[in-house]
Formats: sequence, structure tokens, C-alpha cells
Amino acid sequence: MASLKIGMVGLDTSHCTAFTRLLNDPEDEFHVPGGRVTVAYPGGSPDFELSWSRVEGITAELRENYDVRILSCPEEVAEQSDAILLTAVDGRCHRELFRRIAPYKKPVFIDKPFAVSTRDAREMVRIAEEHQLPLMSASSLRYAEPLVKALEDMEQPFGCDAFGPMALEPTQPGLFWYGIHGVEMMYAALGTGCVRVRAVSHPRQDVVVGEWADGRIGTFRGNREGNASFGMLIHSGKGSAFADVTRSRKPYYAGLLEQVMTMFRSGSPPLDLGETLEIIRFIEAANESRATGRSVVLAGDDQENEA
Repeated sequence: MASLKIGMVGLDTSHCTAFTRLLNDPEDEFHVPGGRVTVAYPGGSPDFELSWSRVEGITAELRENYDVRILSCPEEVAEQSDAILLTAVDGRCHRELFRRIAPYKKPVFIDKPFAVSTRDAREMVRIAEEHQLPLMSASSLRYAEPLVKALEDMEQPFGCDAFGPMALEPTQPGLFWYGIHGVEMMYAALGTGCVRVRAVSHPRQDVVVGEWADGRIGTFRGNREGNASFGMLIHSGKGSAFADVTRSRKPYYAGLLEQVMTMFRSGSPPLDLGETLEIIRFIEAANESRATGRSVVLAGDDQENEA
């Protein structure tokens, strides 16, 4: 089967080099076959230091170490590739970048966060439907080997308690920067159907509680002091299991890329966009609760708040 030519849009995150190494280096222990990153557009956000400060170095590394051609705009990348990794680290840019590449009808993976508002997320799904292209977005933690294995061995979880680091960045509101990893792990266990979110916020940590319509409960603890590990305790009627995600030998990115390459080949995303939309709405509601101290009902644009 011919190797896919993969384009990359946004060279401002360590994910760019991690993805390219796994795809382009057949000697890597966890090499993901089927395609190579061949072209890229650097991009970068001038008001976000963790974006603009990385572009030059990552661009040079991809060009010099992996023979990636650097192009002048996202449209050129879309035109010269079979599939696209939209890796721009700034979630605020994703809607506009996706709008520019979608008319080329290539399958697209959008790195976390899919968007930083429900409005943008819905518009991106609409654009994908308009151009009839396969679209996927996910945190790599969702496909971490210890979590996948724990969920395979667990029957019908009724709850889970996830934890992970949760640094804050002003341009990526609240949980959208690092909290999204823990939320994605929660959704990997419980799926869609959350109806209410409440958050308790402190400078050292946040705790977010989600209530599902059928009585399941998921929590996420975001740490800003000491513990930088990821993990989750999963509960079912037959007991509880701990997924120590940080101890995995296999990189999170490898598990994610295996799913992405399956979508690029088949045209069928492994993760329903409805779940991605709910995750964005969950985070939006958690951020609102962090600010107000009130629980927030996930009822789309007409959510009701409770004391």
C-alpha cells in the first residue's frame, strides 16, 4: 500500500516533532507505518509565547532532520498532501485554519483542543459536513496503553476519578490547555451523556465533577503543584481498576497516531464528533463553574445554572 503524504499545519508544539519522528523514522521502536510528514506550514500565534517562541526551532528540526518541505500557507499544504495533521497549539486558531484547508477535502486530524468554544466547535463540524471530509480530534491520553487495557478489562464503568497536571494559560481558558487531557480520559471511560458539571477551584488545584444522566459520576483533579502524573481510577460493579498512564513504555502519541492513520486510510473516524462536541461543552461549563462556584447544566446554548 502506498505511503500517504501527510501535511502538517502549525509548527509550534512538541507534538510536531513527536508525530513526525513516529511517522517518518522506521527505526523508531514505536514507528507508526503508512505515511510520512512531507510538507508543513509553520504558523504561530504572536500573542501566545508558547506558540511563537517554538516555531523557529521546530521548523528547523523538521526541515533538517526529517526532510519536510516548508510551505508558505495552509492551502499549499492541503493541496500537496493526502491527509493533514492540524497541530497548531493555539486552539483559538483552529476554526480559521480548518476553514482554509477544508475545501481540499482531505482527512484532517486536529490536535487538542479541538476548539476553545462550543460555537467554534459546532462551526468546524458544520464545515466538515459541508465538504464531506473525515475529521477527528482527541487528546493522546485517550489512547494511552494502560488506559486502553484497563477499559478493555472493565465491564460497564459507573464512575471514574481522573487526575493530571493542569497548568493555566490566559489565551487557552481554564481546562482547555491541559485539563482537556483528564476530561478526555473521563470520556474514554464513560462516553457521552453528561448533564451537569461543577468545579471547585483553588490556586493549587481544581476538582471538576460531572454527573451523567443515568447516574454515573466522573471526576477530574487538575494539579498545579507537585504531581505531574496522569492516571485514572475506574469503577464498576465488579470492582475498581487503576490505570497508571504515566508508566506506559509506549508513547501516548503512538497510540493516537495508530487511530489517526486508520482514519486517514479508511475515511472513517474512530471517535464520533458528537463526543468531541460534548467534551468542548463540558470544559466550557467547567470553566464557567470555576468562575462562579455554581453548577452548570449541559443544555447547549440554553443551559440553566443552579445555585
